[in-house]
Amino acid sequence: MSDNREKILEQIKVQGDLVRKLKAAKEPKEKIDVEVAKLLALKAKVTEDDSEATGGGQKLLLKTPKGTRDYNPQQMALRQGVLDKIVTVFKKHGAESIDTPVFERKDVLTGKYGEDSKLIYDLKDQGGEILSLRYDLTVPLARYLAMSKISSIKRYHIAKVYRRDNPAMTRGRYREFYQCDFDIAGTFDCMIPDAECVKVVSEILSGLDIGDYVIKLNHRMLLDGMFEACGVPADKFRSICSAVDKLDKSPWAEVKREMMFEKGLEETTADQIGEYVQLSGGLDLVEKLQNDPKLSAVKSAVSGLEQMKKLLKYCEILGLRNEIRFDLSLARGLDYYTGVIYEAVLTAMPEITNGGDVEPVTIGSVAGGGRYDNLVGMFDPRGKQVPCVGVSIGVERIFSLLEAKQAAEGIRMRTTDVEVFVASAHKGLHEQRLKVITELWDGGIKAEHSYKENPKLLGQLQHCEEQGIPFALILGNSELEKGVVKLREVTSRKEVEISRENIAEELSRRLSLLRNGDF
Repeated sequence: MSDNREKILEQIKVQGDLVRKLKAAKEPKEKIDVEVAKLLALKAKVTEDDSEATGGGQKLLLKTPKGTRDYNPQQMALRQGVLDKIVTVFKKHGAESIDTPVFERKDVLTGKYGEDSKLIYDLKDQGGEILSLRYDLTVPLARYLAMSKISSIKRYHIAKVYRRDNPAMTRGRYREFYQCDFDIAGTFDCMIPDAECVKVVSEILSGLDIGDYVIKLNHRMLLDGMFEACGVPADKFRSICSAVDKLDKSPWAEVKREMMFEKGLEETTADQIGEYVQLSGGLDLVEKLQNDPKLSAVKSAVSGLEQMKKLLKYCEILGLRNEIRFDLSLARGLDYYTGVIYEAVLTAMPEITNGGDVEPVTIGSVAGGGRYDNLVGMFDPRGKQVPCVGVSIGVERIFSLLEAKQAAEGIRMRTTDVEVFVASAHKGLHEQRLKVITELWDGGIKAEHSYKENPKLLGQLQHCEEQGIPFALILGNSELEKGVVKLREVTSRKEVEISRENIAEELSRRLSLLRNGDF
């Protein structure tokens, strides 16, 4: 790469950052357009230089799209382990799995996400259908329930979703990422399924051993009642809710400025909201707010507090006390929430050791969700409602944390489940290897062998050690003449002779002992 090209790429980076800052600050369109034009000119210059360098041909740029990544076998082994633990909890609570298309009709997704609707990926018109990539798994679930006329289900769904957001790869924020959702749909008594969703989140986070956490709880009816008591006009409830939702990332002073100068709220009203959103606690806070004269005069606030009291009581019965906190700053910006809302965050950010230095790991919230009683009715021709409540586990952020810890600690995971490697000690035994490995496969044993006819024995044994394969079955001419083969325990390098007959049964027995820790 030439020095001139490096300079232009650096200028593109600086100019790109400037354009994003202008957009985030909602500067005038004319001002943004001027800077965008400069950015495009710089990019065109790079394209022109590349074209000249390749004699006019287009140079293939090998990279993943912005906000996406590849996963190597080590990373996939880690991810699968995390997903297996999550699915185990989902199934323990009686959930069944469904799947939905990765893209939906655009009108299915439109109007469900508030200010975040601008992050939806739209697809090119293909044959008359206007489609978009799914933004989450909740709206597709609601569409599925209405379309299939299902009024009761407890389901889990693990799949990729897409958001045209500004990615932060080191913090586990991507444009393509997995969601792990658990939802309970149906008409049930107040707060019983809601409390179970909190329990599900707690069991998953505790099982993954990622550090201390707290599950913040609030209620949309209480938030709306609080806004009404503070004097927020009804048509601004959702936009003010979106502003409050930023308190986990921005200080109150910035959120207050947004309320006043972007949302048009009076300063006295914003100050009153500020007094409430700084409160957090448990049942004691519920009782305090129930005695608040302003909130007591608003019906939705009274109802929200009654439901929160019941939820906190049920959570305590389920063994959740230190893990939960009633927090009035929790808002969750999505428009479809109607009742209780949740968000799980790590209370003490984990630290990793990197070359002797201790570094904090910052990843934000790791789970969230809530009740959405009106979403299914938006899709039903008769407006029939199916009350729903659910949670989503932020697995990408959890993956990022665990990957960082593994890399810092030099931990290497097994990437295959192979239990036995069939090796040959002499030339011309590849057909014997094929016979033996066929018996093992037919016996349900996970096994592999070399794809060379005459591999070196040392190389085969080194492969076993590198891949963490527990046993090597070594075929030799003299042993086969005696009707035996050598079985080598790879870690201890101990070898014993076992009968060639019924070899699959003998290995199954030894593998069973190994799994039970009796070998």
